[in-house]
Amino acid sequence: MLNISENSISKYVKQKDFKAFKVLEEFSYFKFSRRAVILFLLGLFVFLLLPWTQNIQTNGYVTTISPEQRPQSIQTVIAGRLEKWYVKEGDFVNKGDTVVFMSDAKSEYFDPALIERTQEQLDAKMGSSDSYEAKISAIQNQYAALQDGMQLKLRQLENKILQTTNKVQMDSIDLVAYQTNLKIAENQLARTQELHEKGLKSLTELQEKEMKVQEANAKVTVGRNKLLNTRNELLNLDLEMSSTEQDYRDKLAKAQSDIQSALSAKLGTAAEVSKLRNQISNYSQRQRLYYVTAPQSGYITKAIKKGVGEVIKEGTDIVSIMPQDYDLAVEVYVKPQDLPLIQQGDRVRLRFDGWPAIVISGWPEASTGVFTGKVFAMDRFISSNGYYRILVSPDPDDREWPDKLSMGTGVQTFMLLNNVPIWYEIWRQLNGFPPDYYSKEKRNPEPLKLKAPLKSVK
Repeated sequence: MLNISENSISKYVKQKDFKAFKVLEEFSYFKFSRRAVILFLLGLFVFLLLPWTQNIQTNGYVTTISPEQRPQSIQTVIAGRLEKWYVKEGDFVNKGDTVVFMSDAKSEYFDPALIERTQEQLDAKMGSSDSYEAKISAIQNQYAALQDGMQLKLRQLENKILQTTNKVQMDSIDLVAYQTNLKIAENQLARTQELHEKGLKSLTELQEKEMKVQEANAKVTVGRNKLLNTRNELLNLDLEMSSTEQDYRDKLAKAQSDIQSALSAKLGTAAEVSKLRNQISNYSQRQRLYYVTAPQSGYITKAIKKGVGEVIKEGTDIVSIMPQDYDLAVEVYVKPQDLPLIQQGDRVRLRFDGWPAIVISGWPEASTGVFTGKVFAMDRFISSNGYYRILVSPDPDDREWPDKLSMGTGVQTFMLLNNVPIWYEIWRQLNGFPPDYYSKEKRNPEPLKLKAPLKSVK
């Protein structure tokens, strides 16, 4: 077979008798020629130079521009027990219509006369506040009376002190007179005694002079004691004045303390009154919250809580409502590399699910083709899915979006950008660059403006 032996058997073997050799002879294979390779490379080069319109394609869904126009859940503010339903799924409700009635589930609110009993407590506290007010007025009157009494008592003592001072002066004058009379009597006694010794005066006259001296001496002693007593009385009056003033100041301080205590009690009662008023207001508001109402006009779409008698917590979703009036928008997500290319106000082409781009004559209502929108808002922070969210609103200069669009309808969006060669687009996709990675300013930079040279300073 391989013809490596000197003894060949090819003349003894007939290849036509074997099926394998027959298949090999019939098999034909393609051979590349140099001309074909050159034509292929030339065609590929021409293909890479063809123009390509860059675009951004992404998917999204229909939503609304304003947050208050989007579907929302009606929640209960208080914990309670479902008692009665007033709506069913698909019903239209106006703003303020009752959706469900609840009863309270907390024991502290079970009393049906809770507001009336709290009002009685409030009235009692207000009466207590009035009593404290009367007490404060009485103590203030007492304080004023003590002040007047202190002034009157001090003036009385001042008059007594003035009288006693004058009396001290009079007693001092009397004492001086008594002392002068004593000296005169002593001089007369001395002269009478000399004359008696000479025999010129009798013993009776001498004894009379001695008696006068004794009387004068007694008057001096009495006057001195009287002056001392008057001075002690003046000192006692000074002490009494200080003691009286101190007593009245203690009484005034006690009255002032009673006023402050009554005022503090009044303020405490006022705080309790305010707290009770707050409780009454809260109880009244809580009773209004037993009726869960619609926050805006719309359609009841889904009952999250079902049945009667179910106990729910505060903040629990009860039903979902779709607002009646809303402004349509499309929410889409773009890659971070494409975000720098999108500006607010850019035009976007949209194709909604159920509205094909190709016009179908047998389905005129749905054959509305492609619609136009404008970029309304863009997030400046990346979403949890790794993309940036963009809101697209209807273009007022183009035809209106379909009226039968509903929330959550899927949509395909695409934006046309720059025209570039195909090789540039392939290179950009392989490197993960944004479509206009090289802006016009970078491709054709403006020449730098050179400043004139400074003149030489002379």
